[in-house]
Amino acid sequence: MDLPRLTRILLLLAASAVGCEAAAQPYPNRPIHVVYPFQAGGTGDIVFRMLMPTLEQRMGQRIIFENHTGAGGNLGAKVVANAAPDGYTLLLPATNVLVINQFLFPDMPIDPAKAFTPVTVVVEVPSVFYVNPRVPAHTLQEFIEFAKANPGKVNYASPGIGTTPHLNVELFAELSGLRLTHVAYRGLPDAMNALLAGDVQLYLAGLAPARGNLKAGKLRAIAVGGRARLPALPDVPTVSEAGLKSFEAGNWFGLVAPAGTDDAIIERWVSEIRFALQQPAMKQRFAEDGLLPGGASPAEFRARLAREAALWERVIKGAHIKAE
Repeated sequence: MDLPRLTRILLLLAASAVGCEAAAQPYPNRPIHVVYPFQAGGTGDIVFRMLMPTLEQRMGQRIIFENHTGAGGNLGAKVVANAAPDGYTLLLPATNVLVINQFLFPDMPIDPAKAFTPVTVVVEVPSVFYVNPRVPAHTLQEFIEFAKANPGKVNYASPGIGTTPHLNVELFAELSGLRLTHVAYRGLPDAMNALLAGDVQLYLAGLAPARGNLKAGKLRAIAVGGRARLPALPDVPTVSEAGLKSFEAGNWFGLVAPAGTDDAIIERWVSEIRFALQQPAMKQRFAEDGLLPGGASPAEFRARLAREAALWERVIKGAHIKAE
């Protein structure tokens, strides 16, 4: 055998050995990409970046957090859906990407139930019902009475058609027998400014974006859409306490992987997310910002996705809501 040929064979064998050694290494053995399909600065973006130092330390690898925006989160979701199911590309979407968009967009590029393996919910964002102080309502029941006395004249804001604030108010109106007028804005800041100006009378959002205006008396909080009162708003009752027992309003951000990802990888992420959420600094920040930690099992998360998809499909079709 000539020397060049022998050299080539030895090089191929060496490369093969290196490849086999890398494949045999425990997960993870290289940096992990987490795609956030929205602009930077949102709740999911802020929370995950706070978790990253703990997650990187526990995983022993760098996490690359990428903002991949467009089409209500669908573009980033498609990137991850088409990635290899090896645990090195994950998606951190909000409620709309996994359970709402499929009923809004006629050209939805993926089927979320088939494209992804659920990992866990990372953070829950209970909605607070905010009204302009000029509205003669200090409780949710008083707002319902006010709206019933002014059918079609009471406006509510949303950060866009098909967003959770939009759909949550549609469901609230349905359950309360109200006729409210929806005004869609281009994002949370514009919707909040409309409420402050009195152009609309109601807006649903998390605590953090409104805290300053709430303390200044420029907004009034009349109810919380979560299962329990928020530590930061102890005097504001839940919607359930106000009489709507079956109603909850809010948003969440969860972690999913491409379909077919190994169960051991999924469970590793669930374990590490739970650990990171229980760190004292995270628990304090969550309490201050009106957030609730996630940590659901993959099976619980999957069941929740199916349940919420059925609910929002009914609301969207019943109200004839379409994406613009």
